[in-house]
Order: sequence, then C-alpha cells, then structure tokens
Amino acid sequence: MRFSKSSLRRTALAGTIATLTVLSLPVITHSQGLTIFSGVPAEKQLSSRVDFGGNPSAFDRYRLRIDKKKMKLAVAQFVIDYPDYFDGKFDPKNIELYVNRKKVALQEVKWDEENFFIEIFPQEPVPAGSSVEIMLSNVKNPRNNGMYYFNCRVLTPGDVSLLRDIGTWIIEIS
Repeated sequence: MRFSKSSLRRTALAGTIATLTVLSLPVITHSQGLTIFSGVPAEKQLSSRVDFGGNPSAFDRYRLRIDKKKMKLAVAQFVIDYPDYFDGKFDPKNIELYVNRKKVALQEVKWDEENFFIEIFPQEPVPAGSSVEIMLSNVKNPRNNGMYYFNCRVLTPGDVSLLRDIGTWIIEIS
C-alpha cells in the first residue's frame, strides 16, 4: 500500500492538531490527592481524601494529610483556613489528629465560623518529621460543586506568634 506525500502530510497535520487540542484542554487529574492544573504549585499541595463521595449538602469525612517531609519543625498548633464561599459546616467535637498513624489527644479545637478557620491544639507538640492526618468527621459539605482550597499553617512551640505555611489541601465537591 502506497501513500502520497500529501496524504501523509494531512495525516501528520491532523495528528498534530488532535494532540495539541487534547493537551490544551484544562484538565483536572487526581492521583493520590494530587491535583494538576489547580493553580497551587505541586510542591505546596497536600494530600487529602473525602471518604463518602463529596456530594453537595451531604455529610462527609475529610482526611487531611501532611507528609513527614513537610513537618520540618515541631508543631504546637494547626490552623486550617478555607474560602469564605465554602458554606459547609464542621463539627469541632469530631475532629481528630493522628501522628504516625496513632491518635493523639487534643487540648482544644476551635472553629471560627465568622473568619473561616479551624484551630487544633494537640496536648503535646507534634514532633518534627512526623506524618500527620487531621480527620474532620461529620462535615456537612457545601451546597455547590467546586474545588475548595484549605490552607494549613502551623505554630511551632515557643515560637513568636507567627504562623508558618505548610501547604494546601484541595477538596473537590461534585
């Protein structure tokens, strides 16, 4: 079977156009909590999971993880802020902290609904180099579909009251 030069060029051109079209589409891809094309640089993304499907207005559980590589200093307080358009509800009595897969006691959890943040105070500082999971249970998802950016900042023991940025969890409700 012989192909003419013009048919080969048309086929190559069509293949190139198809490839460029696919590559130029805004794509959201999830892989172990990693979101591509989110606007958050990959090195700032933190892993998360929504356990019960992330359906609008439904109750859910969020697992917010911090890799041990990001835990460069001990932590006395975690602060999670979220966007003002997130109209979901949190249950401060159902927030748990796991360090290296072991549940740790909390001194206090405060949800500041008006200023859109949650403060979590462990009884003992979380050591540097620990893997951390913050479990938010009994969360009422927002009414609207979308991606919601939850930012994590921490306060180190004995530190000046300066919160240090750890990264961002991207929660998708659909």
